[in-house]
Amino acid sequence: MPAPEAGVFDRLSALAAIEDPAARPRKTIAETFTGTPLGTVPVGDAQDVAAAFTKARAAQARWAARPAGERCAVFDRFRTLIIDEREALMDVIQAETGKARWAAQEEIMGMMFAARYFARVASKLLEPHSVPGAFPVLNRASVRTQPKGVVGVIAPWNYPMVLSIGDSIPALLAGNAVVVKPDSQTPYSALAAAELLYRAGLPRDLLAVVPGPGAVVGTAIVDECDYMMFTGSSATGRTLAEQCGRRLIGFSAELGGKNPMIVTRGANLNKAAKAAVRACFSNAGQLCISIERLYVEKAVAEEFTAKFVTAVQTAKLGAAYDYSADIGSLISESQLETVTKHVADATSKGATVLAGGKARPDLGPLFYEPTVLADVTDEMECGREETFGPLVSIYPVDSVEDAIRLANDTEYGLNASVWARTKSEGEAIAQRLHAGTVCVDEGYAPAWGTTGAPMGGMGISGVGRRHGPDGLLKFTEPQTVVVTRFLNLDPPPLVPHEKWQRFLMTVARSLRFLPGR
Repeated sequence: MPAPEAGVFDRLSALAAIEDPAARPRKTIAETFTGTPLGTVPVGDAQDVAAAFTKARAAQARWAARPAGERCAVFDRFRTLIIDEREALMDVIQAETGKARWAAQEEIMGMMFAARYFARVASKLLEPHSVPGAFPVLNRASVRTQPKGVVGVIAPWNYPMVLSIGDSIPALLAGNAVVVKPDSQTPYSALAAAELLYRAGLPRDLLAVVPGPGAVVGTAIVDECDYMMFTGSSATGRTLAEQCGRRLIGFSAELGGKNPMIVTRGANLNKAAKAAVRACFSNAGQLCISIERLYVEKAVAEEFTAKFVTAVQTAKLGAAYDYSADIGSLISESQLETVTKHVADATSKGATVLAGGKARPDLGPLFYEPTVLADVTDEMECGREETFGPLVSIYPVDSVEDAIRLANDTEYGLNASVWARTKSEGEAIAQRLHAGTVCVDEGYAPAWGTTGAPMGGMGISGVGRRHGPDGLLKFTEPQTVVVTRFLNLDPPPLVPHEKWQRFLMTVARSLRFLPGR
């Protein structure tokens, strides 16, 4: 199956929120598998961002005034369009990122799950609700939500559709407008999903996709937005958090990970080894929640390692717009350089290559074999740094206690995987791991796909959460409204002030007997 036709990318380029495309420079976007140009997109600047925010603020006021049920209906239609157009969407994702088709389908499913979940719960989450007033009868209290205004989304290149438009779904349902900066390498994926939202009935000015460099477009968005959603490296996350902090606006981010998998004696080694290939090498390892460290009890380490290495060596590496390849390409020369550098550094310091270890220019300019290393130490770059590529290190350990200690010995805390003799043993281990999500008997996908539960990182792996109720409510400002009836807190006529204050204290002390106090 060939790459999508050029006309598809020309159509998508026209959707970019650029005021005068003819006056802007254009960036060529290449097919990752081959390096062949797919098309060009206009490069936005600060003026384009300012114009997008002006339109978005006007559209947001009208959008927020619509009933939540009407907003939800747009996303029900959007989900249907995703299902109908999924093959074309996966083509675009693969062309820009070079990932295998099954990994592209993960993005499609992620957007479907997000649209379904948030469209189902938004109306209820946004409903005003009553809480006990300070003084029952005298006070009636309610909590309401107001949208933040215009949310900025700065999206990465590794999952460019679900982490741009997918992250925009709860912000839009909460009544906000959104301005998205897609990564400069992958603008078409965000534009393709935005096109479906427009077809579903979302007002065009409510969601703007502004391609352009982070130093220009990203900075302008941070300067203008009322809340920032970011996915990317921990280093960039720190910088953006500082910028948001200076403006005193909210900030949520999923950042890097050096994610562990623990395999204990008694685990199903066949299943664990097979699943570990997906967990380690999805999108060629370019996934924040993929596994980079394997801790295996010594009693089963030799057997597991043999099974895992065999599974890695038999995985098919290739470029294909169908499901014939298990692992795809890296996205850029810089990613290829990082993986090559980490492997060279490790082997020069004594690490052993058990599988892979080489670039594969015969398959395409950016392919690298899925690589398994043993004898990795903390002195090696890949020992503690996130590689973000097809490289995993395996460590035999004496006990489960050692595995837990080593798994937690990191600044990161995004995702983890546990394989044990029983589900209950796996859960007990999971509860002791310093990670925002833990999968028992899987790698990462079930936790990511459980959109009703919060997803995010501990440590330097993130701030805030996507998914779950908090994944929508973070895009709102809670407002408490308290109505005082009958009497206010001034003493009634002829009642001495001191006597009135003693009465109020008596009432306050009695409140502990009331439910909900």
